[in-house]
Amino acid sequence: MSLERGDNMDKIYRIIDANINRVSEGLRVLEDLARFYYEESLVTEEIKKMRHRVRKTVSSLSSELLGQRDAANDLGFDISQKNNMDNKTNIKELIAGNFKRVQEGLRVIEENLKIAGKYEFSKVYEMCRYDSYTIEKMYYAKFNTTIKKNVLNTDLYCLTAEEYSGGRNNIEVVSEMIAAGVEVIQYREKDKKALYKYEECKKIRELTKQAGVTFIVNDDIDIALLVKADGIHIGQEDLPIEKVRELVGEEMIIGLSTHSPMQAQDAIERGADYIGVGPIFKTFTKKDVCDPVGLEYLEYAVKSVNIPFVAIGGIKEHNVAEVAKRGAKCIAMVTEIVGAKDIRQKIEDVREVIKCS
Repeated sequence: MSLERGDNMDKIYRIIDANINRVSEGLRVLEDLARFYYEESLVTEEIKKMRHRVRKTVSSLSSELLGQRDAANDLGFDISQKNNMDNKTNIKELIAGNFKRVQEGLRVIEENLKIAGKYEFSKVYEMCRYDSYTIEKMYYAKFNTTIKKNVLNTDLYCLTAEEYSGGRNNIEVVSEMIAAGVEVIQYREKDKKALYKYEECKKIRELTKQAGVTFIVNDDIDIALLVKADGIHIGQEDLPIEKVRELVGEEMIIGLSTHSPMQAQDAIERGADYIGVGPIFKTFTKKDVCDPVGLEYLEYAVKSVNIPFVAIGGIKEHNVAEVAKRGAKCIAMVTEIVGAKDIRQKIEDVREVIKCS
């Protein structure tokens, strides 16, 4: 049944016009992020080409489309002003929201052009929609690479250890770490029951997600997946990295403890996103830990390791300057932080030492 001409067709043109604007705006946001934030030329070029195609395909209808535009009386504006459904809190949400905006808008254009008797134009927008799915995959590959590259772009990497926390539970301790501005937190509890660890990790995931803090789970791949942690940290005697990657997928960060240059290079070749370098000093927080590797291995990592790494093992306020002076940019601490009476003050004090080193 064909659509009647007149007012009904005018409304169809208004829908098409609104969605061309919506799609173009969404593509512009994505294009500028690719160009200026990620500095990714291939993705930028593909998005730019699509943006021009979206505008130019219906250029012959520009007078009809523009004639039906009525932004001042658009009901959507008042609805948008009254809620915060379109709020974004981080880059990932911004990317996801704009790809969804683009893909939904393209489908609306495609379907309404068919009704308007412009079937050949509708097929162009159908192709654009399918192309957008491919570009989205490319975009997220770049996003994940950037996240992993910068995962340890911070000074302190803090771990939980409830038995050393002075009677405080892990939720209290993590809350204090977050309040002090710690950007990477690892949940490491070897002796607790799985259900207890899962419940704790669920709460910590909520806290870290709200604060934009990277959350790593030690060893427990199943729990990391269930709570949607940012990463998993494994040891030399845990499952092989390749098998862990099969389980967690490409997006999740995988960290691996290493104790020698040979292990470091092996970890890099096998796809670790970052490595732990240590133990630098003697540590008592792990029952199965090897002997200290000293500062020599750290010096090797500073010169030769081309992925992010964190110095770990027996590092305290009194010896952290030695570690920082040898070139460590990211330093892990356990008992020195969780055992402090005032966690926020301790973190501030440690950071001051690192800064002055």
